[in-house]
Amino acid sequence: MNLKFTKMQGTGNDFIVLEDMDLKLLNNQDKLAQKLCDRRFGIGADGILFVRKSEVADIKMEIINADGSYAAMCGNGIRCFAKYVFDENIISDKNIKIETGDGIKIANIKLENSGVTSVTIDMGNYSLNPKDIPAESEEKIINNKIIVENKEYKIISMLMGVPHTVIISKLDQVDVNEGKAIEKYKLFPKGSNVNFCEIVDKHNVKVKTWERGAGPTLACGTGSCASVIAANLIGLTEKDVKVQVPGGEMQIKISDKGILMTGPAVTVFKGEI
Repeated sequence: MNLKFTKMQGTGNDFIVLEDMDLKLLNNQDKLAQKLCDRRFGIGADGILFVRKSEVADIKMEIINADGSYAAMCGNGIRCFAKYVFDENIISDKNIKIETGDGIKIANIKLENSGVTSVTIDMGNYSLNPKDIPAESEEKIINNKIIVENKEYKIISMLMGVPHTVIISKLDQVDVNEGKAIEKYKLFPKGSNVNFCEIVDKHNVKVKTWERGAGPTLACGTGSCASVIAANLIGLTEKDVKVQVPGGEMQIKISDKGILMTGPAVTVFKGEI
């Protein structure tokens, strides 16, 4: 069976978008992701975004990581998803309700010269409750010290759509691949994304992320949100912060109603495989 696909990226975090309104790909989606996301023998991507019908929102996004694992939410992915369904006239409204594994998210499309220039996502709220992350702790994990492979880290962990652990550090003093061991640290029974965050000033940070199920990526939307939340919690930044990631920039704003993430979404190419 030939599949029509669209390759997209948001600040370098890249995805394959497949329409699957009739759920024909559902039973094989993990193996399909492993095959198509392979950068040598497939199309190459950090994950697949499946476009499916929703009974509770305008449209449903389901994410499968490159290793075949399920992801409840992806910040860069949902911006690409919103652009796709708008560009393909699946949804014509610039405000799109998208069902995800982390609940319904609202995407706001910004247009310029009839094209999508950026997408703002209402990411909802985060949780520091260890049971939500989940994490094996009785207390909130804020500036806790852990030792992984003989190196000490000070961590802040939360659920921001998916589990995230933030380490405030100068980026030249860490290797993002250190996240591989931290992801599977005994504190996290289901693993954790790992974000290394450098504070530039009160309104600017730099972030590199090791993504659970994908490894190092050029950007992580939920990770950028988690990094700003963590930095703000301990008084290092304000609530409106520009995040520089290897693949570009995002603007993260902490509001009383939730976390707002604004960033680009780009169609790279379309094809059939």
